[in-house]
Amino acid sequence: MKRLLQRTAAAIGISTMATVAVADDITLRIGSGHPPGVVYAGLMINYFQAELKKRVEERTDHTINFVEGYSGSIVKVTEVLEGVQDGIIDIGGMCFCFEPSNLPLHAFQVMLPFGTMDPETSLRIAQEVYAEVPYLSDVFEDKFNQVLLARIADGGYNLGTSFPWEDLADLQGQKIAGAGLNLNWLKLAGVSEVQSSLATAYTEMKTHVYEGWIMFPSAWVNLKLYEPGPYYTLIGFGSMTWHGLTINKDTFDELPDDVKPILMEVAADFEQQTGSVNASEYDRLVDVLRETITVSEISPDVRKAWAESLAAWPQSLASELDGQGLPASQVLNLVLDRAEANGYEWPVRYEIK
Repeated sequence: MKRLLQRTAAAIGISTMATVAVADDITLRIGSGHPPGVVYAGLMINYFQAELKKRVEERTDHTINFVEGYSGSIVKVTEVLEGVQDGIIDIGGMCFCFEPSNLPLHAFQVMLPFGTMDPETSLRIAQEVYAEVPYLSDVFEDKFNQVLLARIADGGYNLGTSFPWEDLADLQGQKIAGAGLNLNWLKLAGVSEVQSSLATAYTEMKTHVYEGWIMFPSAWVNLKLYEPGPYYTLIGFGSMTWHGLTINKDTFDELPDDVKPILMEVAADFEQQTGSVNASEYDRLVDVLRETITVSEISPDVRKAWAESLAAWPQSLASELDGQGLPASQVLNLVLDRAEANGYEWPVRYEIK
């Protein structure tokens, strides 16, 4: 692996035998398959990178520089885990939705749709579950040569479309995009599911590869998806904490000892930012959409009926993943319990044996 810590010597005196004071000039490759218009990727640049550079250079003699690779310029959305593992990038932001084989359990909140729409609550639930199930963090180092720095919360998911609709029957036969497991939320609506990513969403909506997206309002605004999709329906699928920020383990081990705790501190603050920024922006962005396109909302009764139609799905996933030796039933029951402990009432209380 290419060494990313370059030793910079500052000689004191002019003799070749002079005493030398040494500091580290640290260069890190950082990136994501997603563009900066996606909230967490923007926060990687404007918060994580900025704060890490600032705090390291204020508190130590080291400097931090970044080689950026966003919008898939170094690794695509499906390549981030492997890219960090192999040292192609040192730090990567990814959606676990694109790793159904390597990280099948890390999308656990998606397995329980119609959860809390509050990203801060979603993040808190995930933090509590990770604290009780060490596997969720340890697997990154044990299998993929990286350290999990931060979990990342999304804004609440709804449905944006190029066409108006009023009930589930109107969705039948329509091509709707999503990322991984969340496409299952639409199965019983008779939708034609299309796996995609935000990196290509605008073009694919524009060219009618699909006619809608299961998506949070920040992407509908920031990526201008409202142009090919002028209808946005507030459904309340839930806010999901199913992204992560990781660092290559070899790179982490090479960092100076006085930099490592600063890195972990900034990562923890970044994690909280993903919850608080998404939470604070949600209503504002929905208002922006109301002023721009048609925004509607399904009734609580329809939402509850939709959740009831998916009631058996979480158990089927838990049984499948338990069979692979993963603690799926434990995790899903923890999510249900921790959500209620944090004040959330499920429209349908899923049962996991």
